[in-house]
Amino acid sequence: MAKIQMKNAIAELDGDEMTRILWGVIKEKLISPFVDLKVEYFDLGLKARDDSDDRITYESAAAIKRLGVGVKCATITSNAARLEEYSLKKLTPSPNGIIRAELDGTVFRKPIIVNNIKSTVSCWKKPIVLGRHAYGDVYKNCEIATDGPGTAELVFTRSDGTQIRRTIMEMKGPGIIQGIHNLDESIESFARACFFYGLSENMDVWFSTKDTISKTYDGRFKEIFQRIFDTEYKEQYDKAGREYFYTLIDDAVARVMQAKGGFLWACKNYDGDVMSDMVASASGSLAMMTSVLVSPDGVFEYEAAHGTVQRHYYKYLKGEKTSTNPVALIFAWTGALAKRAEIDNTPELKVFALALEKATLDTIESGSMTGDLAKIAEPAAREVLDSWQFIDRIAERLA
Repeated sequence: MAKIQMKNAIAELDGDEMTRILWGVIKEKLISPFVDLKVEYFDLGLKARDDSDDRITYESAAAIKRLGVGVKCATITSNAARLEEYSLKKLTPSPNGIIRAELDGTVFRKPIIVNNIKSTVSCWKKPIVLGRHAYGDVYKNCEIATDGPGTAELVFTRSDGTQIRRTIMEMKGPGIIQGIHNLDESIESFARACFFYGLSENMDVWFSTKDTISKTYDGRFKEIFQRIFDTEYKEQYDKAGREYFYTLIDDAVARVMQAKGGFLWACKNYDGDVMSDMVASASGSLAMMTSVLVSPDGVFEYEAAHGTVQRHYYKYLKGEKTSTNPVALIFAWTGALAKRAEIDNTPELKVFALALEKATLDTIESGSMTGDLAKIAEPAAREVLDSWQFIDRIAERLA
């Protein structure tokens, strides 16, 4: 059978640990036999990033912008333990944070639904999409550990040299201080991306912060969202019969637990990180979640919403087969291929991407699945497979 041809390449960003191993297996068994794959490859493994002083991360972001579509494996964000384990030169920032900042993008995460995996929140009947702001806040913070009493201040020096100063705390002893920031331009892009995505998916949009406590910081988010909606999107939402509303983050959490789903929940950076994991876990598994970074100028980067599965990787290094769920990695590839097909007008490539998604879900619904899903499947799993067996079952069905 002739392979499906691609007109243009996608940027492929390889990753770390168990997800890196499965990334290669997915390409070998589920994609390369059917597609004449065109990629620009970047190794974003931790050691490669350290060796290049993160130059390769910025190069991969530039490639995504140039090509319009990227696909990314899960990667490690270094910490003290990783510094020693990998003999790194220094601690490096989150590669996801770098790419999100370079693309000025918003992350949208959506549960992957299969009929035999029931949500632990019984009222959820439709997927809840999380729109996560992908810039600033604690992900680009500045921190100080103080060793004794003193005055903590927040200082902003304007370009003309004048200053705004605020006392944070008269500290009576050792402690910690953190400074975070965001930019109006980034928040505006976040709002537009959420309202655009809500319209494209025919969903209501919720946005939640804590402006009653953070009156200036969170208040600015609330103000910008409302302004962008009123001036640019309200008429379109009225015509579509959809709505936008703002509520406090704690109220949103309470509402979500009683909602039927089928809406877009827009959150600040850290809130979106946490809440997307909550929705994914309640929907079955962190590995059953799609994630796409969308920039205001129409650039898309697809990725797995979970980490590198470190514990399974150490088992793999001992020669053990693991039952790691590869579904989110598969759907990262199918999302990127489908978007490439849409942009390039290559319908046969999109048909393949959808067929791979269907083969994956049909495999699970037939009762063949990895261990994480077998624990919660109804009816019970017919067979519990390791990752390689599971991918083989999908390949058989796809062929």
